[in-house]
Amino acid sequence: MKIKTKPMSYSAVMALPRPAHRLPRRPNPLLRAVVRLAAAGDLKATHFTYTDRRPAEIVGRPSLILMNHSSFIDLEMVSRIFRAEPYAIVCTSDGFVGKEGLMRAIGCIPTRKFVTDVSLVGDIRYALRELGVHVLMYPEASYSFDGTATPLPRRLGVLLKRLGVPVVMVKTAGAFTRDPLYNCLQKRQVDVSAEVYQLFSEEELKERFPAELDAALDEAFTFDHFAWQRENGIEITEPFRADGLHRILFQCPHCLTRGRMEGKGTVIACTHCGASYELDPLGRLVCRTGEGKFDHVPDWYAWERRQVAAELDEGTYLLDTDVDIGLMVDYKAIYMVGGGHLRHDAEGFRLTGCGGKLDYRQGPEACYSVYSDYYWYEIGDVICIGNGNVLYYCFPREKDVVARTRMAVEELYRRARQQRRRN
Repeated sequence: MKIKTKPMSYSAVMALPRPAHRLPRRPNPLLRAVVRLAAAGDLKATHFTYTDRRPAEIVGRPSLILMNHSSFIDLEMVSRIFRAEPYAIVCTSDGFVGKEGLMRAIGCIPTRKFVTDVSLVGDIRYALRELGVHVLMYPEASYSFDGTATPLPRRLGVLLKRLGVPVVMVKTAGAFTRDPLYNCLQKRQVDVSAEVYQLFSEEELKERFPAELDAALDEAFTFDHFAWQRENGIEITEPFRADGLHRILFQCPHCLTRGRMEGKGTVIACTHCGASYELDPLGRLVCRTGEGKFDHVPDWYAWERRQVAAELDEGTYLLDTDVDIGLMVDYKAIYMVGGGHLRHDAEGFRLTGCGGKLDYRQGPEACYSVYSDYYWYEIGDVICIGNGNVLYYCFPREKDVVARTRMAVEELYRRARQQRRRN
């Protein structure tokens, strides 16, 4: 899938008018049918099945649907599960670029990932109360990198209490294993399934404190897809299963070198010290060059996160890379404004470029995570920062920095919030 891009000067982009806010639309029945038809092939190929354990009395009633997010097939599963029940979808604003009319007709509600969006709550409430449709939301806001849960926004329980509608959970299995984000858009032969159930009733939302709801959400969004694969004996025999694995396993645990890992075929290896691991059919890491440090991908990923935390403790953490820059200010295109430089340290982000005209700073408390992706719309790995006026899509020229940056953003935010509470 590609996105419309357009070269333009930074000054010309910043002078463009911003789109006016528009209320959600009720999904067009004909387009909903087209979406279901388009999804049929993937769902058939993956032998999709699901169980729906919602109480009969809430089926068809406007509910907030929460779903874990692994790959594009998530949307296709929802089209089957709720085929008789219209729903709106909270989705990233860049999905509207070049096709705003179509996306709104399907029922999509745009929002800027990891950017404060004061209109989103009103849009969700409007869809639930005025349009009388479900609202589907991916609270993680991003695909899982390593097959485990990504951080949820704090005080999500406050939102649930304000909306006051039943909360439905859709928990999937197989979607990540079939199409993990790091694996270069190559799909594996894996069956997918989903479990649908009521997470909170209206009465429970009234009775429970927001912190209790947040704790229950954390539990519902706790998973480990690599462990699920192993425990269920799901064999991935495709010869490309380790392609791109270095995007998440970017630091060698033997020599500690970053950016020299290479995932290709069924093997990930360090080109600096030669340490090598095979990703076996059950998703286990098997060291081929002596005693291994890890046999579980999420364990290696968690170790990298601890390494980032240690660098922050020591004051040595730094991202300092040249980038290509795209700006989003409307739904017409991503405007490519040339090269620049992105720096990230304990003080947050600083993006400069465009002949000195661009100098954007974003502090550690701006958000709990950062929008980062691999091979974004077939352009390249991306780190996206910004605010309600403009989003800056930064395509690093340095290899394998996306996951590490997200780790650092999350750790810095956590520390900043802890410091604020102490003060």
